[in-house]
Amino acid sequence: MTSDVQTQSWRDAWLLYMRPPVIAMLFLGFSAGLPLFLVFGTLSAWLREAGIERSTIGLVSWVTLFYGFKFVWAPLVDRLKLPLLTDILGHRRSWMLFAQIGVITGLLLMAQADPSVQLRLLVLSALLVAFSSATQDISIDAWRIEAAPVDWQAAMAATYQIGYRLGMIVAGAGALYMAEFYSWHTAYLTMAVCMVLGVVTTTLIPEPDRQTIKETGRQEKRVVEFIARSQHLSPGLRNLVAWFIGAVVCPFTEFFSRNGALAIAILLFIGVFRLSDITLGVMANPFYIDMGFSKSDIASVTKVFGLIITMMGALVGGVLVARLGLMRMLLICALLVAGTNLIFAWFATQEARISYLILVISADNLSGGMAGSAFIAFLSGLTNKAYTATQYALFSSLMLLPAKFLGGFTGFVVDGFGYPAFFVYASALGIPSIILVLYLMHNKVAEKIVQSS
Repeated sequence: MTSDVQTQSWRDAWLLYMRPPVIAMLFLGFSAGLPLFLVFGTLSAWLREAGIERSTIGLVSWVTLFYGFKFVWAPLVDRLKLPLLTDILGHRRSWMLFAQIGVITGLLLMAQADPSVQLRLLVLSALLVAFSSATQDISIDAWRIEAAPVDWQAAMAATYQIGYRLGMIVAGAGALYMAEFYSWHTAYLTMAVCMVLGVVTTTLIPEPDRQTIKETGRQEKRVVEFIARSQHLSPGLRNLVAWFIGAVVCPFTEFFSRNGALAIAILLFIGVFRLSDITLGVMANPFYIDMGFSKSDIASVTKVFGLIITMMGALVGGVLVARLGLMRMLLICALLVAGTNLIFAWFATQEARISYLILVISADNLSGGMAGSAFIAFLSGLTNKAYTATQYALFSSLMLLPAKFLGGFTGFVVDGFGYPAFFVYASALGIPSIILVLYLMHNKVAEKIVQSS
């Protein structure tokens, strides 16, 4: 086995969670996780209670597509300065605050709308929340990568995951409880107030130093060369195209020039790492229902207990990355994720015991939380800090799109072959990631990440 990034003692690994940037990610994660359910699951419940047709509710859910296409405007977040805010807060924090103000404004507008008579206003307000929330994700990811070295990124990812899930709990269960005992108006108004936690954090954290690496200079020459060749164009058009080359084209070409032939293997690894667990996740709740578990059992074990286990896994994953090294931890997580899917295959042949459900959820969520911390740290280390927002947004989209596409066929697999065979199939989808991480370890990708950061 090849060497990995420099490891730390167990004490130093745990002490990473006391670093101010790592603690800040807990609150920024909460601010990032809060809006999602408010334009998805919680909003669907509000619309249905108001008598809105299910077909319309399904169409309204498309507002969350902003999260999948945030790479489209990520170059703006990387390059565009916001009037006044950038001078006061700096580049990353100004975009963060701008996005948070957009989320709060959208939630306040949603709180004032009555879906039975003002559905259009509610949907437009939800669009504002979704777009602003996706923009906040871009800016938070960029701040996280630029504010701390590579060997802190797993711990940063762990506290971010915990905060994100706490935000989802507040926006999910918390908002529903408030709507039940008070009103939907009060629920969404309260959620807008909760976003103030993110605003306060943004004003308190320092602005990171934005750095570039040597390869960036060579890429930026493309812009200069374009301008020199394009004197026949009007100055306005020439500047616009030059900006596009620098903001959109250069992040792609820089990644390939920096990583050479390994770039393809890295991108393939990003695309397949989440195939196994996301594919299983699509059919998880139908499986529990078909096994005969009640909705309360599913909620208690998978949503409450499982969430706690995931957060524990995220913390442990952050420590193990610092202790064992990034690539070793990615290999361990790839093996664990594939292996836990085989436990589901065994569970599908057993009777529906709550103790068995707790066992499989413990294994699945613990490995998932560990894998999340390790993989986010890996993606963070791949980015060039000259193009942080753009490259990370592209990586995260590549991570989700193949898995989401294959997830659409999971019902056919279950109908054709049954649950045990489906879970074996989901486990087998983890084999490519195991092979690719071994290949990347052999080519010492971890050292390359550290050297380029």
